[in-house]
Amino acid sequence: MITYPFQYKRAGSIAEAVALLAEGGKALSGGHSLIPSMKLRLNAPDALVDVGRIAELKGIRLDGNELVIGAGSTHGDIASSDLVKQHLPMFAEGASHIGDPAVRNRGTIGGSLAHADPSADWPAMVLAADATIVVEGPSGSRSIKASDFFTSMFETALAADELITQVRVPVENGARMTYQKFSQPASRYAIVGCAVVKSADGKVRVAFSGVSDTPFRDTAVEEQLNSGQSATSVASGVSVMSDHYASEEYRRHLANVFLKRALNAVA
Repeated sequence: MITYPFQYKRAGSIAEAVALLAEGGKALSGGHSLIPSMKLRLNAPDALVDVGRIAELKGIRLDGNELVIGAGSTHGDIASSDLVKQHLPMFAEGASHIGDPAVRNRGTIGGSLAHADPSADWPAMVLAADATIVVEGPSGSRSIKASDFFTSMFETALAADELITQVRVPVENGARMTYQKFSQPASRYAIVGCAVVKSADGKVRVAFSGVSDTPFRDTAVEEQLNSGQSATSVASGVSVMSDHYASEEYRRHLANVFLKRALNAVA
């Protein structure tokens, strides 16, 4: 399917990108989420602002007790990073199972988070990791907790004239973590994805992708597990999706199965 006519603009810096977004453009990074949605007419920006060559958006580094991942880092960059493998192995593990090599070498963490596909892998991981998403807009920089970032299906707290610049993740010494998913075999998107982080003190954080139209921290399950109980209320109070891949009943079943697998992995 061919997209409709649109303007293409390439930004050379974060400041230039923000200025172009303020004129009504839409940020384009790897394009693996945005371009397909444009072909399906689910997204119709008048202009694309290419941020894929902005050096400021690249790189992975330690900053005190936080791992800082540039929004322009590809899934492949994250999967192969020694820093990520050492301090945030769940991200390396999860990134290595995103799509196929072509997707991993072009798609970026910032683009995936901004698109906020409910079946994408990064939302569950950043939620469970208690990450902070840093964005830049005309009024300057601001930080958004991952728990406040995803607001609805394909919707986030990111304003139209803001650009994700970094993902900052606390480094927790002694923590164990994993991301487990039941994937759609063609796209590799998560029909159900479960991320679990178990801190050194035994407390756990649990997050899901693919289960509901909005990625979420399962606080009810966390409360049960952190009080020594078994998890009996997975996705309680959450509207569970039903589509041609999986019914609501089957998704709930898978959520329980993959939570158990994740908990076993961090035990």
